[in-house]
Amino acid sequence: MTIFQGKSGKKPTGGSLKQSRKKRRFELGREPTLTKLGTKTERKVIRTMGGNSKVILFTAETANVYDANEKKIKKVKIITVKANPANSHYVQRNIINKGTVIATEIGEAVVTSRPGQDGVVNAKLLK
Repeated sequence: MTIFQGKSGKKPTGGSLKQSRKKRRFELGREPTLTKLGTKTERKVIRTMGGNSKVILFTAETANVYDANEKKIKKVKIITVKANPANSHYVQRNIINKGTVIATEIGEAVVTSRPGQDGVVNAKLLK
């Protein structure tokens, strides 16, 4: 099922608006990519508007974690999802998005990238 991000065909009062034109392809949306914690990394490159590309990350097993004390980035294995401010049910389903607190091998970290749109999990180590 497609998602339409264009103008509604209804007035605020509930009446119908007279459409000036039909739907356009650039008004199409996409289902949200719910990046899950998995045993291997799965990606897909899709074409976006203007001929650009976007990397969708379906499953992730590692994260690039920045350690502020050492000022270094380490690639570490993700153990589990600890907290998710977007949706509390995402914790049980191990879904990773921006702002998610993940438990890694070197400690807890907060995700700073958008895995469903960037194709990579970047995080910052919490103190």
